[in-house]
Amino acid sequence: MDLKEVMAKNLRRTRHDKKLTQEELADRAGLSMRYVGAIERGDVSASVTVLGQIADALGIEPGELLKRSEGSG
Repeated sequence: MDLKEVMAKNLRRTRHDKKLTQEELADRAGLSMRYVGAIERGDVSASVTVLGQIADALGIEPGELLKRSEGSG
């Protein structure tokens, strides 16, 4: 699994854990809902700037979005 897919999976899981819609996350992060959806699907790679915006909106450290789960990698 490449890093783009790892981020997509972690982003989707974290957003669901925090009970946010893509629209709510996009609004908090200052991004479009379509862009957030594309990141979650792994269709696009987020820049480090966008990674930071998303992490801030979720209240987590940016590195949390890039951590591989146990057994993957």
